[in-house]
Amino acid sequence: MTQHLPPLKVGVAGVGVMGRNHARVLSDIRDFDLTAVFDPDAATADGIAALYDAAAFTTAEAFVAAGLDAAVVATPNRHHADLGVALLEAGVHVLVEKPIAATVADARRMIDAAKANDRVLMVGQVERFNPAVEAVKRAIDGDDVISIQITRVGPFPPRMGEVGVVIDLAVHDIDIIRHLTDSEIVEVQPQLARTRAEREDTALLQFRLENGTIAHITTNWVTPYKVRTLQVATMNKFVVADLITRQVTEYFGQQPDGSYQTRAVNSWPAEPLKKELEAFAHAIRTGEPPAVTGEDGLRNLEVALRCLGEG
Repeated sequence: MTQHLPPLKVGVAGVGVMGRNHARVLSDIRDFDLTAVFDPDAATADGIAALYDAAAFTTAEAFVAAGLDAAVVATPNRHHADLGVALLEAGVHVLVEKPIAATVADARRMIDAAKANDRVLMVGQVERFNPAVEAVKRAIDGDDVISIQITRVGPFPPRMGEVGVVIDLAVHDIDIIRHLTDSEIVEVQPQLARTRAEREDTALLQFRLENGTIAHITTNWVTPYKVRTLQVATMNKFVVADLITRQVTEYFGQQPDGSYQTRAVNSWPAEPLKKELEAFAHAIRTGEPPAVTGEDGLRNLEVALRCLGEG
């Protein structure tokens, strides 16, 4: 349905690791025309803009005034709200990287600005678009979920400065848990440790959801290699997914003698970031609520801050 409409003029604010990924993928999506790049570092802004024949901006004000239809905000978390609100008030649809903002009050400001200006505000919870997560969601559809266990560990990322593992990593998994259960987290039991970093670099987080599901996240920056696994136990099956290789296996039909059956669940190859940005375009074009709403982002942030004792 969108083929015949002119592409949406889109810009990327903040072209560090994630912003560069957004720029690369946006330039490949028919619904978008990447016309603007903002970074306070002029050499960075110019370099990325030149790759995509876009205009480079080094101030937020100039970027907001660039006449965009849509923008991706991939700046440090503490800048999300001011920039996001300014864009929304200028009539620009916004996809903001997770977490939605640094504080709950800032998240609410963005949600209010989107409503007041009738613009789309979507939060970049990219794992929701991971084909393995989608396959698990399909596999457990209609089944009562008993428990969810997620492991997301790896080495210390050189780019981290302002946040620890709960905000950087666990926010992905808080969103996955809410998405798979369609329920809200009501109880949190966090255990945090700080071993090598200024902020927590190891966390064991336990949750109880409104619907009775229990969930556990293990996350750290002290494992020398990356692991991303998701395990879901339901009344009828046990589903295991590797979010890196995207292999999903279902165990079912357990017998009194201990035997059981397994089957591989198909997960289609697709780049999650491309699916996320296509979903953003879809929400803008149709007026439907985005796949990950501002309220989703707010809930995820609230849970993360409760884990940190800041909620």
